[in-house]
Amino acid sequence: MTDWTQMIDAHGMIGRVPLLLDQVGREEAPETWEELWDRLCLHGETVSPASFTALPRLAILAPTCAQALELAGAIVRGTLQHPDGEALLAGCADAIARLRELVDQQLRTRPANYNRIFGDLLALEGQYHWSAALEDFTDDFYTVSCPHCGAEVTIAVSDYGCYSAIRDWDLGDIERRPLRPASAEELRDPGRWMHATAVRDEQQRLAEGIRHVFGRAECPACASVFSIAEAHTSANLPPALETS
Repeated sequence: MTDWTQMIDAHGMIGRVPLLLDQVGREEAPETWEELWDRLCLHGETVSPASFTALPRLAILAPTCAQALELAGAIVRGTLQHPDGEALLAGCADAIARLRELVDQQLRTRPANYNRIFGDLLALEGQYHWSAALEDFTDDFYTVSCPHCGAEVTIAVSDYGCYSAIRDWDLGDIERRPLRPASAEELRDPGRWMHATAVRDEQQRLAEGIRHVFGRAECPACASVFSIAEAHTSANLPPALETS
């Protein structure tokens, strides 16, 4: 059994979270859910040991409670924000598997907030950096370093174009080069299953955006061609997680 008295929440307190979870398990209590969010995922991003310890309880509530599923997803998104996040999450494998199944089921219904829920799925699959980076591809920009010359390259996947460029303080994006999106057949995981999920759920913009960010870009500085996903991953994940 979890010793809740040792679990510190986002406010540095102990003991309050299990009481709140008991309460929402008994009745609909909007103010209690508000406090749970505040203690388990402060401002939607700050997590604590209590956050991860609460995941099994949230997984039990999640099949019949949208608040529980959303809060659990937000907690997992914040894994890399806590120094012990990965270790704490490792103790919740069964809960994570159940939550992942529930989120995937939710995506199949094609909800209005599909992209946010898709981000939860990415986090539950351990793709924390993509969960944080992917939006709706209407105005998405990524900054990566060219692996050949070290130049800072802006990658745009948006309604304004899909290109690599050098960002100039006064002139904006200059020396633009069209991106080279991967075909569906060329994709490798995690891009392959991300794309397949978006296609399954008829999310065409998302699917096309994924093909672009898992494609290749030309560096405007040295003209070398590199993998966008590999450059982004190496800049945004600790070395131990880069092969996940």
